[in-house]
Amino acid sequence: MCRGRSLPIGVVACAVALALPVLTAAGAQGPASVDDLLARVGERVAEFYARATTVVCVETSTVQPIDLDNAPLGFARTVESELRIEIENPDVPSVAAVLRKIRRVNGRAPRESDKKDRAGCTDPNPLSSEPIAFLLPGHHAEYTFQAAGAAKDRNRNALIIDFESIDRRSNAELIRDPEGRDDCFDWSGRIASRGRVWVDAGNYDVLRVERRLRGPVDVKVPMTIVRRHHLDPFVVLVRDEITIRYRTVAFSDPDEVLLLPESIDTFTMVRGGLQSPRRSQTFADYRRFVTGGRVISATSDAP
Repeated sequence: MCRGRSLPIGVVACAVALALPVLTAAGAQGPASVDDLLARVGERVAEFYARATTVVCVETSTVQPIDLDNAPLGFARTVESELRIEIENPDVPSVAAVLRKIRRVNGRAPRESDKKDRAGCTDPNPLSSEPIAFLLPGHHAEYTFQAAGAAKDRNRNALIIDFESIDRRSNAELIRDPEGRDDCFDWSGRIASRGRVWVDAGNYDVLRVERRLRGPVDVKVPMTIVRRHHLDPFVVLVRDEITIRYRTVAFSDPDEVLLLPESIDTFTMVRGGLQSPRRSQTFADYRRFVTGGRVISATSDAP
């Protein structure tokens, strides 16, 4: 599960979902079982990493603090950034380097003070694990998968697969911001989850992924943080929900169609003294770096 964040409350920030495009499987024949379907998706993901190139896009991230009744608290923060995603090792496809260059904060150029701004904790961490790496063959054994029928997803016929962590135990611990901001926190460790995947019924593109907690999770707070920030020994992660939508993007020179994130919506609620947020991220203006330092823009969205 995506855990790479630098946040005041440990909100899930999966901007680096960009790191796991899935090749479209045009003309694919219908798999006979969930296992066959998972194998097709896993193969396409592996193929992408075998030919991976650097992807660049513009991310717009809006974070709204909320109270425990899900009502807004104060003003939202909107950050526009340029993301450059580099897949350095195709043998480890669930890990990628994401370089983020902030272009605007609430419509203005970023200031030096933004680096010390508490609201800046809600900006996604530039390094993270891929949130749908569980679709790779090496991770299938960690989950149970079950066919859940057919449905429509934005006028596309879709097959639905439900998934759930086999190990239902969670073992999370609050940690200090790796960038050293005094009142920013993250968490590390394993958190059990469940969710649903929508797959195109015709070509088996991943259209949508939803993931949520199995139930409330106690996050251990180390004594050094308890004493310094006057927190309880545990904070409770009540809800942690994420929805990722994908779209196909066509590139040329060489011609290639990749399935890339269109949007990520996250809702996190924490009890115990930390702030809870809603986050919306959108991704646009996809480009690709190729050899020789050239930048190739996406020619169009594939149908």
